[in-house]
Amino acid sequence: MNAEFFLAIQDIEREKGIPQTYMLEKIEQALLAALKKDYPAAADCARVVLNPVEKTVEMFIQKMVVEEVEDPETQYSVEEARKISKNAQPGDFINEQVETQKFGRIAAQAAKQVIIQGIREAERNIIYDEFTSKEHEILTGVVTRIEPRTGGVSIQIGSNAETTEAMLLPEERVQHEALREGDRIKVYVIEVRKSTRGPQILISRTHPGLVKRLFELEVPEIHDGTVEIHSIAREAGNRTKIAVSSNDPEVEPIGACVGPKGGRVNAIVNELGGEKIDIVKYSEDPTEYVASALAPSDVISVTMMEDGKSCRVVVPDSQLSLAIGREGQNVRLAARLTGFKIDIKPESAAETE
Repeated sequence: MNAEFFLAIQDIEREKGIPQTYMLEKIEQALLAALKKDYPAAADCARVVLNPVEKTVEMFIQKMVVEEVEDPETQYSVEEARKISKNAQPGDFINEQVETQKFGRIAAQAAKQVIIQGIREAERNIIYDEFTSKEHEILTGVVTRIEPRTGGVSIQIGSNAETTEAMLLPEERVQHEALREGDRIKVYVIEVRKSTRGPQILISRTHPGLVKRLFELEVPEIHDGTVEIHSIAREAGNRTKIAVSSNDPEVEPIGACVGPKGGRVNAIVNELGGEKIDIVKYSEDPTEYVASALAPSDVISVTMMEDGKSCRVVVPDSQLSLAIGREGQNVRLAARLTGFKIDIKPESAAETE
């Protein structure tokens, strides 16, 4: 039985990745708690020793040898002690073996619960450690359940050998994105938290970080640092603006992101369900940066205001609606991308002023 016991612990380590030392410690605590429950009068004298090398489990009550016995639960007389050890002297300790078969049902159940809890706790810690290293990264998951009432989506995500369930909250879903059970989707890991129910993994399909990581996966020049992403402004499901620059004069940053025949950016657009992506060139010059950010509209001039936080932009009359965008989306994203408040005027109004 002892050999099988230690083999089972090895199997747990192999299958669940829980170290044997951790499990032995938990099991020792469980057995000790159960022993104390069955021998409450000798609780302070109870001992448990697990030896994985010899594959032995020893449980005993450590009794003191005394001249006159006052508590038979914790003491031996010299006469009794010398039946076990011929050289026993007062003050010595004699170990009285306890067989696990003598355990009471309640004590055994208590030990079992501690062991089960130890396994669960270890599994939670392993999952937490694994997914904490994946914060701000992309993971691929499988949709397992969709809550019709709230719109929340349960997703089975994996990292190396570990898998767990994460909830894609309604506010982190892309609006109008149709998901079905069994779909494989990419999600962005915002944060991993500890809770009483185990690790909570906060994931998103709307976070700008998802777009950034997708570009890093699709564009080798971004991955190796040749092309740098400076800023991203996103209205998930509709449109994203991304500002890039090149650290190599021979590499054109927008062309690198678009890819041959638009293959790179199209792969990202497809992953995001058709979301439009404007790739603009970053510039240290605020006027150039703002003008680029308002693409695809043409810009006649950009004037920075004295506060250093806002600017006035003049566009051709025919380009005004394009510069502002549907419901103000284009100028709103350009403002978020650049960090400047943008006031757009048509050319005719600017001349009148």
